[in-house]
Amino acid sequence: MINKQQKKNQLLILAIFALAIIPFLIAWGLEKHPGFVKGTTNSGQLIIPPVITERTDFTGFDSFSSKNLVELAGHWLIVNVIPEKACNEICLDALIKSKQLRLMLNKELPRTRRVVIIFKEPAIAEVNQWWLKDTLLSRLHRTKNPADDALFLSLLREENKLDDALIEKLIGGEDKEFALNSDLIRVKPSIELIKKLTDIRQGKVISDGMLFLMDPLGNLMMQYDSGFNTYKVKEDLMHLLKISQIG
Repeated sequence: MINKQQKKNQLLILAIFALAIIPFLIAWGLEKHPGFVKGTTNSGQLIIPPVITERTDFTGFDSFSSKNLVELAGHWLIVNVIPEKACNEICLDALIKSKQLRLMLNKELPRTRRVVIIFKEPAIAEVNQWWLKDTLLSRLHRTKNPADDALFLSLLREENKLDDALIEKLIGGEDKEFALNSDLIRVKPSIELIKKLTDIRQGKVISDGMLFLMDPLGNLMMQYDSGFNTYKVKEDLMHLLKISQIG
């Protein structure tokens, strides 16, 4: 007769097996029924089979990110990449789009985290501007004011900096510490992860501002070229969240 401990062991083995196979079942189901995720260029490409990553593939780029690496586990990740030392207009715009994408998820937002993978070591002064712009520029996008739209496009260019006066203008009457609080986890990739991302591209370059979706088990599920459509990515991600019970 099977005792309670043996039953627990059997259930544990079944649970581990289920967690390992779920991403592949999702990918297989989406391949067989592409209507779940529309197969246009803007809607990205399924990564079949999903590419497995390890948590050791990610190292915190700064102290904030090192403290929050634990957040990568158990969440769907919206992942931008910065492959060069510079983050041009396309790259920065992609970061801001990803921020808007996460906010558009509404009640599903807590199931996600936002990550950027930084391949090379950029200058600290430049990096600080990237994170400031990522945090604040979406405020200009929301106003629908032509002057703010022009300022937004101007500040996307690396040579145009956010100074104290502009920061205060964008924050308005809000508490500065709260307004500058970021949800973006910045990481450096392992050599193995860079190779995995390169292999996924199948000869195409890893372009500035491209996007990946990763499931809560660390499997890369979808990829999007630079200039992705935020609403199309949202549709894909919502489908993945709907059919997945993990994360």
